[in-house]
Amino acid sequence: MATPTMDRVEEDSAASAHLLTVTFRIRRFNPEVSDEAWWQDFQVDIDPKERVLDGLHKIKWDLDGTLTFRRSCAHGVCGSDAMRINGKNRLACKTLIKDIVSLDKSGSVSKPITIEAIKGMTVLKDLVVDMDPFFQAYRDVMPFLVTKGNEPTRERYQSAEDRARFDDTTKCILCAACTSSCPVFWNDGQYFGPAAIVNAHRFIFDSRDEAGEQRLEILNDRDGVWRCRTTFNCTDACPRGIEVTKAIQEVKRALITRRF
Repeated sequence: MATPTMDRVEEDSAASAHLLTVTFRIRRFNPEVSDEAWWQDFQVDIDPKERVLDGLHKIKWDLDGTLTFRRSCAHGVCGSDAMRINGKNRLACKTLIKDIVSLDKSGSVSKPITIEAIKGMTVLKDLVVDMDPFFQAYRDVMPFLVTKGNEPTRERYQSAEDRARFDDTTKCILCAACTSSCPVFWNDGQYFGPAAIVNAHRFIFDSRDEAGEQRLEILNDRDGVWRCRTTFNCTDACPRGIEVTKAIQEVKRALITRRF
């Protein structure tokens, strides 16, 4: 009869048999150490069903406590752990190792997973960027319901059809994956960017709101919606599946027709 200790050994052996040895190649930056960024490799034994965020935790907790990155809910809701993974903007908490790792014929990992900060924003340290300009653009488009009159005595009712009009753009979690994937934003940080326009869209097409014209005028600025070049990078990058480019085009159309 197997003993509890033997059972535990067998379980550990079975678990280790499913682990992959993955090289995480991370672009590091620490202004207290150097003015230049550098790449650093870390080898991690990890289950392919785990997430990139799990790998980053293993590195920070077990290998190098100076590695710096943002994370919070770890469930794809807070949007704080957006980063470039293998050259694409993704959320580390939603990206599974098995979906991005390259294996050779023997089943071994053949290429490192590269991780760097999102583009177009000032890197503060390692994978952490300065989000202040991003959130300022968000605030500038008035991302709140504007109505007139006294405070209502009941809810402001809305039909299912009216609600469906802007349902897609309510999904934004402000991760900046779309904005930092935009080549226009890379070259000109003054551009409002896709995320700000998406959040303006959410209220412009809300039947209860009364500040649509004001928001449209804000986005009619030289750094506003007309800077979009329709490359679809933003739509591809959105971890929530928002049709970002479509929303931007609808705002452009509303500016021309003044119908929203």
